[in-house]
Amino acid sequence: MQEIFMVAIVFAGFFYIIKMFTDYLLKRRIVKSGHIEKAEILNPVTSADEEPQRMKSLKWAMVASMAGLGMIVSFIVGKTFGMDTWRINESLIGFGIELMFIGLGFLFYFLIASKQKQ
Repeated sequence: MQEIFMVAIVFAGFFYIIKMFTDYLLKRRIVKSGHIEKAEILNPVTSADEEPQRMKSLKWAMVASMAGLGMIVSFIVGKTFGMDTWRINESLIGFGIELMFIGLGFLFYFLIASKQKQ
């Protein structure tokens, strides 16, 4: 199994290096031909509809707090129903609870952000 991961990582590394090099060659050729605006190397990185910094902070604060709440609920459910042992078929409920709470954090953020835009 370790060999498979190593081959995948090496392949991904080679792919990324080749992609960077070919993108560089393409942009260099575009600039040399005089079409600087098509190379998109002078454009600012930020987009026009980027969310404000306070909304980003709100999003990650909500997700982190909901993740923490999910851990607490998962711990309580595990202790209550005796799932605090390492039996994998019964202990996966904790992961499900955690993912549901993280999803709820994103959902609450989406509702607040959509209400702010209106």
